[in-house]
Parts: sequence; C-alpha cells; structure tokens
Amino acid sequence: MRWVGFMPLRANSKSIIEKNVRTMAGRPLFAWSLEQAIASHCFDDIYVATDSRKFRETVNDEFPGAVTVLDRSPITCTDTASTESAMLEFQQRIPFDVICLIQATSPLTRAEDFRAAKRKFLAENLDSLLTAVPSKRFFWTRTGKPINYDATKRPRRQDFSGCLMENGAFYLTRAKILEDCQNRLGGRIGIHEMAAETAIEIDEETDWVVVEQLLLRQKLMSARTRASQIKALMLDVDGTLTDGGMYYGADGEALKKFNTRDAHGLQLLREHGIRVCVISTEKSAAVEARMKKLHIEEYHPGVQDKFSLLLELTKRWGISLQDIAYVGDDLSDLKCLTSVGNAFCPADSVPEVLQQADYVCKYPGGNGAVREVCDFILKVSTANHLSA
Repeated sequence: MRWVGFMPLRANSKSIIEKNVRTMAGRPLFAWSLEQAIASHCFDDIYVATDSRKFRETVNDEFPGAVTVLDRSPITCTDTASTESAMLEFQQRIPFDVICLIQATSPLTRAEDFRAAKRKFLAENLDSLLTAVPSKRFFWTRTGKPINYDATKRPRRQDFSGCLMENGAFYLTRAKILEDCQNRLGGRIGIHEMAAETAIEIDEETDWVVVEQLLLRQKLMSARTRASQIKALMLDVDGTLTDGGMYYGADGEALKKFNTRDAHGLQLLREHGIRVCVISTEKSAAVEARMKKLHIEEYHPGVQDKFSLLLELTKRWGISLQDIAYVGDDLSDLKCLTSVGNAFCPADSVPEVLQQADYVCKYPGGNGAVREVCDFILKVSTANHLSA
C-alpha cells in the first residue's frame, strides 16, 4: 500500500492573515504538524499544495528535500471551496492507496499520533479515520433539547462517559472512498483519540496565544528532561560568550567583551562534572587569553566545520550527541544545534537559530545568556539528584 501525507495551504486566510506561515513559538505554523508527520515515518511521500509562491519557498526552506510542493488551483482556494476539492485535485495527479490529510492549524499533533492512527487503521481494516478528543461537556440544541445526556438524570462528571469531539488534526482516507464518496470520511470509519489540549485549532487570535504557550511549555519540558543527561557543554564565542562586538584599542588590537557571571557559571558546571568546550571560527588573542584565564583546556579556535569537530570530540570523550548541550547564535552553529541533545541560544540569535533552539535564553549573548544556560542545567541536575 502506498501511504501519502497531504497538507493543503491556502494563502488568503481571513481570520488571521497568512496564519499558515506566521511564526508560532519560533517556527511557521504549518511546520509543527508537518515535522511530526515526517518524523513518524508513516508515509512513502509527503506533499504540500499551495497557491502561494511565498508559502512554497517557506516550505522548501523548512524541509528541503523532505516534502514535495505542488501548485494548487485557484478554484480550490476560494473562501467557499472545500478541503475535499483540494484532496480530489491532488488525487488526479498523485497515485496513492491511503491519503493522510494533515491540518496546519493543529500544531500540537505528535509523531506518535500518526503512528498509532496508522496501526489502528490497518488492524481494524478501516476505510477512513478521524482524530478526536474526549469531552465531558453537556451539549444542547438551540431549541433547548439535551444532545448527549438525560437532563432529568444529570450524571456526576466522574460517572459521565461523555463523547468524542472531532479535533481536525488529521484524517486517513482510502483512495476509493475519496473517489466514490467525494469525502474524506466514508465506509468503515475509525477514531484515533488524542490528548485533550489538541482540541484547540488555530482559527482566532485567542487560539493562537493559547497554543503558542502550550508549544513553548512543551519545548521547555523537553529541554528539562534531556538536560538531566548532559555530560558536556559546547559554546560558540562571538555572540554567545561575547556580545558579538569588535572593539579596537589605539594600537589596532581587537578586544572582546566577556561577562564575569558567565565565567562563574562555567566553573560551577565543571565542578559538577560537566565538560566545557569552546569552539570559534575565529582566531583571537583576546579569546585565547580569556580561555587561559578560565582554565578551559578544550578551546578550539579557527574551526570552519564545527560539526565535524563535534563528532570527533564525542568519539574521543566516549559520549553520544544526545549527551551534549550546545550554545550558539549564528548559522555556523546551526548543524551542531540541530544534532545535539539540548540546543540553547541567546535571545538575540539569528532567526534560523531561534527556530531550532530547544531553549531560547532571556538574555542576549555576552550579557548573561551562558550563565542562564549553566543555571538551567545545574537546577535540573540538582532536582533529579534530590528526587533519586
């Protein structure tokens, strides 16, 4: 069977202008659910259909080579056009046995949701599947009639089985059902239950605020979990340990501004048994002097390929990439940041780094960002030690 993922993106959304590519918690909205679909490994291919050149470029920038972007005809992008019209148009172009309609407005969808839904679809020999969340709300018609309970025998909430509410995160549909029914649902229909917070779809600004906070909390919780296993901290210099500025003395000597509190934080980490390594693409006498002052032996200046050095060091130290935390602020740090267990960045990092970081510091580079990272790691490690 050929399984494909399909995400339709329309440019002219009304409630929130260009919401599908608007930045949420550091990434374009569509990227959250699309990334999880890719990570699930459920699909032979994943496609995005859009009527916008800007959207096309954004998708290709976020997922180069991982997603195929198709043009979407204007007739499927009107305010009154159904999502099915985009699905049917897609079916005329791309062969598949099962299609997964992935909604960009459901960024809390996880890879495991796709995997669990696929297992259910196959195990129960379903024709289509929808996602839903449990609800224990009491529903009424506008004419005053109860829908899902007997109002004369009002149950206690804990005794009420409730019902399932469709959350629109994604749908699975066999090709024949889509063709025959002209609908995403038909035949033998199954339901995949998701976490309660996924009930929120991004339709209004209030939805945006709530979901963004949930995503930021998820990223922070994930960073805290992984921080407990950190064995080494690797740092960039310019824009991380310094403010990125270049200062020159009367004799032309280049000077750099460091933060004393950062230095103390690094010392506390080493006392806790965590390695500290500093990598820089530049060679600077000022930085070298500072590293000697801090007794940091793992200082590597003039490194143009930081990731290759990262791999070399993990091998020499006998640890995995997941055991490493990295702090960087610019594009030269990006490969390292996306490969290690914990990615940190100063508040004033470039947008590409801000999008990928697990933890974005409150402070900018050279102004306490590194100390903030050190305190974060030590706090998590101490808490885990006390609970052990």
